[in-house]
Amino acid sequence: MGHKVMVELVPSILSADFAHLADEVAAAERGGGTIIHVDVMDGHFVPNITLGPPVVKSLRKVTSLPLDCHLMISNPNDYIPDFAEAGANWVSVHYEACPHLHRTLELILHHGMKPGVVLNPATRVDLIEEILPMVHHVLIMSVNPGFGGQEFIPFSLGKIRRLARMRNELGLGFRIEVDGGVAHDTITRVVQAGAELLVAGNAVFGAGQAERDARELLEMARAAEGAKAAL
Repeated sequence: MGHKVMVELVPSILSADFAHLADEVAAAERGGGTIIHVDVMDGHFVPNITLGPPVVKSLRKVTSLPLDCHLMISNPNDYIPDFAEAGANWVSVHYEACPHLHRTLELILHHGMKPGVVLNPATRVDLIEEILPMVHHVLIMSVNPGFGGQEFIPFSLGKIRRLARMRNELGLGFRIEVDGGVAHDTITRVVQAGAELLVAGNAVFGAGQAERDARELLEMARAAEGAKAAL
């Protein structure tokens, strides 16, 4: 089954100016961002603390775009209902944080959200083959989760390619998302490997020109997608 890929830019608010979050999100949206990525960290599963349902609730008031909540937390089951109530649309959980991954994905579905599974750099894609029919998206981490602005890990490209092959072989339609070090110098390779949901934080918000930088990234991604389609 051929898969119609449409790349989308997913601005990550981790790198935005939190004092002007509504303006930053609006600027990224004007630049072509179509999904807003929300990095949730608890200081346990990853070595940083960020934000939770209250910020999602505030974001919900200022954008109609899907809110893609990436839970880098221990015990995600305890918080899934709160994210649903706050207005999250997509919720992804880490394979490494969920001893009962199937149950967690069912819980996300039960609360009316689209479930995703996330893999850390050292986790093989083969480990999630059985649950792929359940997921809306798979997020490949191309840095070690915890902080924005890190260097892209090159072997992530092989994982994206392998996941795209698995999707084809299994005849599934889940989306492939990538997060970490996605910037002007890596976005072409990431799209060529098969990613279509491109999470970018620093590359969108870092220079304080979110609209301009989002637009540039999306143009590069679309050019890479066009070149790939022509092969």
